[in-house]
Amino acid sequence: MRREAAVDASVTLGLLAAWAVHDTEELATVPHWVRTRLPELRERFPRVPEAVWRGLGSVDAREFTTAVAAMAAVVAAASADGHRTCGRSAVYQTALDAFGLHGVVHLAQAAMLRGYTPGSVTSPLVVIPFTLWARGRLRRAGVLRPTRPRGLALSLAFAAAATAGTHVLSRRLVRPR
Repeated sequence: MRREAAVDASVTLGLLAAWAVHDTEELATVPHWVRTRLPELRERFPRVPEAVWRGLGSVDAREFTTAVAAMAAVVAAASADGHRTCGRSAVYQTALDAFGLHGVVHLAQAAMLRGYTPGSVTSPLVVIPFTLWARGRLRRAGVLRPTRPRGLALSLAFAAAATAGTHVLSRRLVRPR
């Protein structure tokens, strides 16, 4: 039987730090990028429903910043749970995998658009390397859950739900009815 090793805070709370670096890039670039690229995106992808374009175009900097702050709370909670459980937390490991997959999505977006997209600089420099490093540390400590297709799907669903939820919350906070 493999003996479990300690997992230090750089692995668990490091998720929040890596996320903060990545989302700083997004905060600095998303509002302007969306404003300037939306007409081109509409033209290049005519099959995307107009409601999607309207929704994307209606997000202002204040609303986006509020969504990022709400996501900070989600990532902080997952990181804290990971720290509390020495990396064993299913919530932490799901969030970690979601973060890494989020980075892969950014790279796929940049490849599809053949250029810069918000988040595509820090994804290969911070997001993906941190995720792989943290998973390696969890594996060496004997606490990493096996990677299965269902787990990856759950991580993608977690990322999508957290993103949608934080944007819905931010819209309600910024634009109360």
